Amino acid sequence: MYATNIWKKYTGQKLKDLMSFNEDYKNYLSKGKTERICVQEATKLLDQAGYQNITVCTSLKAGDKVYAINKGKNIAAFIIGQEELEKGLVILGAHIDSPRIDVKQNPLYEKEKLAYLDTHYYGGIVKYQWVATPLALYGVVVKKDGTKVNIQIGDEATDPIFGITDLLPHLALEKMQKSGSKVIEGEDLDVLFGSIPLEEEEKDASQKEDKEKERERIKERYAYLMN
Repeated sequence: MYATNIWKKYTGQKLKDLMSFNEDYKNYLSKGKTERICVQEATKLLDQAGYQNITVCTSLKAGDKVYAINKGKNIAAFIIGQEELEKGLVILGAHIDSPRIDVKQNPLYEKEKLAYLDTHYYGGIVKYQWVATPLALYGVVVKKDGTKVNIQIGDEATDPIFGITDLLPHLALEKMQKSGSKVIEGEDLDVLFGSIPLEEEEKDASQKEDKEKERERIKERYAYLMN
């Protein structure tokens, strides 16, 4: 006995509804590259569905729909029931799983006159899928005055993109003999961040600054010897 192809169960309006749902879901996944963005998108959907942020509510009654956000990284939505809370809850839980490659706290380093970002991966990623493919940079920067700056670089057509380099097939004989779990190691997932050298005038300015510092050190040393 063979199982029926699930697509044969969807026809007419059911198929249209399914495809509409799928497109919305794909759009959500495309936007939700981090847990913070997932929470932002979920908040928009809840607002559209008539939910309110619990922080603006002064009281709650049966039928009210509210949500609460924790540190911008997770969210819980509630529909207040008719019965007392002691009689129980109906709970549907899910984690926001955003597999990605995170940059470390001090990630920038130079190798062979190229700038790289040191990384570690989050979630159960298939490592070899992340090399030689365009990547975007997402994150949040908190300034000294407490203001937050959201960073999103790489998704727009005019944005620069980032990538993790890989060997060409004819240079990767040894690598190609490894198993899929070993062909790309976690330590090989550093992001190529910059390849164009600084302009000459900037180099000259840097050298000039270094010479000025050296002169000041010489003056201080000379003054110490004279005293």
